[in-house]
Amino acid sequence: MRIGLMVGSDRERSRADRLPGLLDDARGAEAAGFDSFWMPQVPGYLDALTAVALIGQVTERIELGTAVVPIQTRHPLIMAQQALTTDLACGGRFTLGLGPSHHWIISDQLGLSYDRPAKQVRDYLDVLTASVTAPGPVQVSNDGFTVNASIDVADAPSMPILLAALGNTMLRIAGERADGTILWMADERTIADHVVPRITAAAGSTGRPAPRIVAGVPVALCGADETDRARAYASEVLGHAELSPNYVRLLEHGDARDVGDTMAAGDEAAVLARLRRYRDAGVTDLAARIVPLGDDAAARAASRARTSEFLASIRL
Repeated sequence: MRIGLMVGSDRERSRADRLPGLLDDARGAEAAGFDSFWMPQVPGYLDALTAVALIGQVTERIELGTAVVPIQTRHPLIMAQQALTTDLACGGRFTLGLGPSHHWIISDQLGLSYDRPAKQVRDYLDVLTASVTAPGPVQVSNDGFTVNASIDVADAPSMPILLAALGNTMLRIAGERADGTILWMADERTIADHVVPRITAAAGSTGRPAPRIVAGVPVALCGADETDRARAYASEVLGHAELSPNYVRLLEHGDARDVGDTMAAGDEAAVLARLRRYRDAGVTDLAARIVPLGDDAAARAASRARTSEFLASIRL
């Protein structure tokens, strides 16, 4: 299992320091030996694709990806144009993670349609796939898009595409038409019994290689007496599954009730044991979201550093 880091919005930093700090984080992740670095599209925060393009300029080896960008906010041809440009900026190390997001972002915040999201994804991929295969004409007509255009960004792009896929239909689409999935709020049983069988069967049905299973997992290195607090804190700042029916349905496949229950927390042995269970469930790529603990910024910074150093030292 490859081990990478997933970052998010950083409220500890001033607005002026957030982008420079993110670049420092990516440089540090590469220097520490992590395999990948994942940037989500957080509503109202730094733009993920722009940030990743800049990260590509200050790193040399590490895989860089979005986890994930909503499809509704960018036309698929424009998404292809920006993603291919980002891949060039990253020297061919960029992985495009995208998905249909959630109703409370797309409809409630942006006023866009969240009707039949799986159908939106299929129509979107018709255009996106045609746009990233090779330079030239892009002519696609389906229920969602009528495109008669061209694209001329990269000679022979090989940018992987991963889909956020939680339900049966989305997992089938991810297996049939993408290179894998990016997960959040999925525990080991959900991955082993629900995600892996469905996406793998879908990939096999179309002759595609075994899909990547990228799992976003909160991690905190802490004392045994702090684990309950760590899980509660993770659910408070990263969870609230009840807001998203997609997550509610996903949780029904496993034992977790919110994101804190998916967390690898505790001492070195406890964290390692949980991560091994994710590996054994079928996860190919860990995207560790470090949850720093402490009552002040200095304590949280020290917590983050300890957890990062430990994650960088392990091989699974």
